[in-house]
Amino acid sequence: MKLSEFDYILPKELIAQYPVKEREKCRLMVLDRANQTVSHKTFEDIAGYFKKDDCLVLNDTKVIAARLFGKRKTGGKVELFLLEKKNPICEALVRPSSRLKEGEKITLESGDDVEVLDRGEVGRRVKFNRSLDDILKESGHIPLPPYIDRIDGASDKDDYQTVYGVKEGATASPTAGLHFTRELIEEIRDQGAGVQFVTLHTNYGTFAPIKTSEVEAHKMHKEYFELSADTAKFVNETKKNGGKVFAVGTTTTRLLEYCASLSSLTLSEVEGFSRNDGSLKGYTDILIYPGYQFKVVDHLITNFHLPKSTLLLLVSAFAGKEFIFEAYRQAILKRYRFFSYGDAMLIL
Repeated sequence: MKLSEFDYILPKELIAQYPVKEREKCRLMVLDRANQTVSHKTFEDIAGYFKKDDCLVLNDTKVIAARLFGKRKTGGKVELFLLEKKNPICEALVRPSSRLKEGEKITLESGDDVEVLDRGEVGRRVKFNRSLDDILKESGHIPLPPYIDRIDGASDKDDYQTVYGVKEGATASPTAGLHFTRELIEEIRDQGAGVQFVTLHTNYGTFAPIKTSEVEAHKMHKEYFELSADTAKFVNETKKNGGKVFAVGTTTTRLLEYCASLSSLTLSEVEGFSRNDGSLKGYTDILIYPGYQFKVVDHLITNFHLPKSTLLLLVSAFAGKEFIFEAYRQAILKRYRFFSYGDAMLIL
């Protein structure tokens, strides 16, 4: 499958640089796969699509201040973008990587020294001289994606987090969840739907460009996930009882589908990964593209995604490439706002 088939032209001014002031007031495009129709709503209308016995699944990861700035001994500027949160050694994208020698030390804005080590799977391994938590608290910056053409500000500390994020570890926000408020989640519960949480620490893999001409040849960056036994049981019961599983974002979708694909057994019975009181923990690098048969997710809540991205591949697999590209054409004509701080889509 050619990557070039998943390209489109987006006017630069439609790339949202800031979110709307009220999360739930963004626009919502609703795609009905059964009827092949597109309608236009506001995100706060989404509760009306839930019925008794449905299930909303949210990713409760929390973004860390993963971007650090410093200087070489020569005075040259250096930027670190952490790919993971580990003490004292973790992997990071380092700029300018080619000029930095193994063993060289960088002085951060906090005054701490970071030693550049050997190459990792994607970037360079770096070693911190004290607690990474303390360093990030003092000098870390919110890791806004590269298409947001500005430095992070004070408002991004809240804007780039979901209201329900509690487990630190993500270096990119699960942005489909940014539109939810606590009140809206309660409204969905009032409809008789269940609300469950999973954890997938979204990272650089979300933005990593596909560099292969053939989609199937792309290798996803691994992301850590946790699925509790209670959530797995609830999702399984939802399916058994005829309810619909609403996944919030491509991250939640990938986690649920990956766990289901590991075995023909139910989600709570998957073997081969570490368990803690029945929970499932591990890493996933699942790549979903057209032709994939979804096993768990019935409805998908998502944002509008970059051309030729793994996220666009996933939604094309879920709704059909032609339908998705027609929806994107309409979104551009109607001036929807795109990407992380942009508007939302509900695929029924």
